[in-house]
Amino acid sequence: MLNFINIIQLIVVVVVIYCFYKLFISNTGSEKLVRGLFGLGALWGCSFVFGWMNLNILAGFAHWVALFLSISLIVIFQPELRKFLALLGNVEELNRFLHKGKLKKNTSADLDEIVNAVEFMSQKHTGALIVFPHTFDDSVIEKKGVLIDSRISTELLLTIFFNKTPLHDGAVIIERGRIEYAGAILPLSQNNLNWKYGTRHRAALGMSELSSATVLVVSEESGDISIAEKGKFTKYDDIKKLRGKIEKVLNK
Repeated sequence: MLNFINIIQLIVVVVVIYCFYKLFISNTGSEKLVRGLFGLGALWGCSFVFGWMNLNILAGFAHWVALFLSISLIVIFQPELRKFLALLGNVEELNRFLHKGKLKKNTSADLDEIVNAVEFMSQKHTGALIVFPHTFDDSVIEKKGVLIDSRISTELLLTIFFNKTPLHDGAVIIERGRIEYAGAILPLSQNNLNWKYGTRHRAALGMSELSSATVLVVSEESGDISIAEKGKFTKYDDIKKLRGKIEKVLNK
C-alpha cells in the first residue's frame, strides 16, 4: 500500500522526469518519440492494473495493443532512435554536451562579430546558414561537418561562407561563444515552399521544424536575411531589429 513516504517519492520522480523533459526533450526532434514512449508505458501500466483487478478482457486487449505499438514505434521512429543511440555511442560528443556549462558564454563582442558578418554578406549577396542550437538539437543534424572550435570572428565567418571555399554550402553551428562546426548538413524541410526559397532556406526551415534551434539564413540571390524558428520564417530588413533578435537568441 502507498504510505506518505512512497507518495513523496513518487512525486519527486514525476517532477524529475517532467523537468528533464522540459529541459532536454521539449521542442526537439525527439519530442514525438518520448511522448510515444510515455503513452506506451501508460498502456503497459493499464494492462497490469486491469490484470490485478481481474478485468481479463481489458487486460488482454491492453497487452496486445501495447505489444503491437512497441513494434510499431521501433519502425516509425527508427531515424530518431538511430540518432539517439549514435549520440550515446559518441563519447566525445556526449562529453562535450555534459561540459557545455563550463564553456564561456556569448558576449557583446560575439554579437558584433556575427552582425557585422551577416550585414556584409547580405550586401554582397553571399549565401550563409548559421545555426544557434539549444539542448539536444545536435541530434537532428545529419552531419556536423568539420570541427572548428574557434572564437567567433567576422573574418572567419566571411571566409567560411566565401563561395570558393569547400565549406560554404554547409551550415555553421555556433554555441556558447564558439564557432563549433562548419559545413554542417541540416535536414531539409518536406513542406512546399515558395519558388524563391532555395536549398539553404529549406535546410533552415527543416532544422527549425525538428528542433528548438534558431537558424539564420542569408539569400545568395537577393541578399535577404531571414530567421527560421518553429517552422516559420521571419525576414529582417532592419539591422537593428536583427541585432536585437540575435542578442536574444545568444542569451537563451
